[in-house]
Amino acid sequence: MSTQNKSEKTRKIIYWIFTLWMSLGMVSTAIVQLIKNKDELANFANLGYPAYLMSILGVWKLLGVTAILIPKRLLLKEWAYAGFFFVMSGAVISHLIVGDTASRTFPAVLLFALVIISWYFRPADRKISMTNY
Repeated sequence: MSTQNKSEKTRKIIYWIFTLWMSLGMVSTAIVQLIKNKDELANFANLGYPAYLMSILGVWKLLGVTAILIPKRLLLKEWAYAGFFFVMSGAVISHLIVGDTASRTFPAVLLFALVIISWYFRPADRKISMTNY
């Protein structure tokens, strides 16, 4: 096996590990938000957000995970990653602004990092390039 093939295989393995981990995190937080879990309601209240935002974010997270995991639909994948980037960076910033502890902020930081790593390591067939148009 050539060095380039090993490198591509390694990148693909990294991509799938982090993408599945990110997807699991997004789906689990979406479910918690959609069922209006009392701890999540308290978290949203602490951050100064209305409870109805949980339903909006929960639905969008499920749709985003679907877009990222299905084959093709490259533009949709980019939009999903952008949405995850904004939601998770906003969550991290919100926790920092209200002075939350590291333990309350860490889940948002972890999901934000997973989004960035998944996006960065996505294989060529999951990236938009000028040849896709």
